Amino acid sequence: MSTGHQIMDSSLALGRLDIKSPVLRSDSDYSDVNEKNVQDEPQSRLNGCLPLPHQVAGHKCGVGKVGILQHPDGTVLKQLQPPPRGCREMQFYSKVYGEQSTERCLQELKRYLPTYYGTWRPPDRPNDLYLKLEDVTRRFCRPCIMDVKIGQRSYDPLASPEKRAQQINKYPLMEEIGFLVLGMRVYQTSSDTYETYDQHYGRSLVKESLTDGLARFFHNGEGLRKDAVAASVGKVRDVLRWFEGQRRFHFYASSLLFVYEGDVAGRTRDAPGAGGGRGGASASDSHVRALSGTRAPAARDCGGGCGPVVSHGNPSGREDVAVQHQGPRVALEGGGPKGHGPPAGQGQAEVRMIDFAHVFQSETRDDSYIYGLKNLLSQLQQILDK
Repeated sequence: MSTGHQIMDSSLALGRLDIKSPVLRSDSDYSDVNEKNVQDEPQSRLNGCLPLPHQVAGHKCGVGKVGILQHPDGTVLKQLQPPPRGCREMQFYSKVYGEQSTERCLQELKRYLPTYYGTWRPPDRPNDLYLKLEDVTRRFCRPCIMDVKIGQRSYDPLASPEKRAQQINKYPLMEEIGFLVLGMRVYQTSSDTYETYDQHYGRSLVKESLTDGLARFFHNGEGLRKDAVAASVGKVRDVLRWFEGQRRFHFYASSLLFVYEGDVAGRTRDAPGAGGGRGGASASDSHVRALSGTRAPAARDCGGGCGPVVSHGNPSGREDVAVQHQGPRVALEGGGPKGHGPPAGQGQAEVRMIDFAHVFQSETRDDSYIYGLKNLLSQLQQILDK
């Protein structure tokens, strides 16, 4: 194996992780990907991979849908969409994370994306292909998560008139507001439960209710988490600076994923080091390969995916759904000597760009996305100033 690749622990090798050059095969090569084995997908899922427990938006596991899966090594698996969307998203990740990606614009962009570990195929289903990505929530014990679609248009330039009308009708205020809340999951400290808000909640928000509706993501049932708001504002500003300086891509129907620690008294996990341990490198593995300079992390040590959940389809409607009881808290690694460190809730947050099935090459500024970022920042600042 070339020195440009790194081998991951054989105990975690559930299938081959394919790393190719950024040059893709044609769409026809992927025409049989994704759609063959969805209907008969067993609940046990693929080789120990299970539905991602904290997915807040997008297609979730169910009848005829695979959704996002969680690999035992702590990464997430996103099934490649039918062409041309899936090929376009894989090409985008390959361009940014490819070994020949040396452009400053792309190098900086990596800071705002989940780490890409290539593609993964189940050993017994060679026609299925998954993007293998960092679980941005992994270091949090009680992750609060929000998915926000950014931009004035959620359809790309190749969309048919029917598709454009469909997307506009879903949220007519998209062009004026510039973003749409697709889903939220908020930890409530007093009850040790999660409240969830789906896409219908986001679409119910109008200009007058937008600020308060967005503020719910930062309210833990006892108070407004202004530390998390402030940390999120700083992250979004960083993304905005990148967009104001780039003339390489236009993004459509892409989202920002917000995460902060809901357990104020908890501790976040430090990213694993370069040594051994779970998820570490092992020279005995000949099945799984990762991109140069990246390594799949160990599985989460916290019970971040657990907890009773209260679902919200709109601001006034509530549906209580008991899902799981909160698991016991466990000692966390890192965070200073003997695992001590600052409380995770104090200003700890992540904001990453996700969903790239509608990214197009360009030579102009992406004003639609920039408009959405600026308006979102304005709303967050209003929450912070309350």
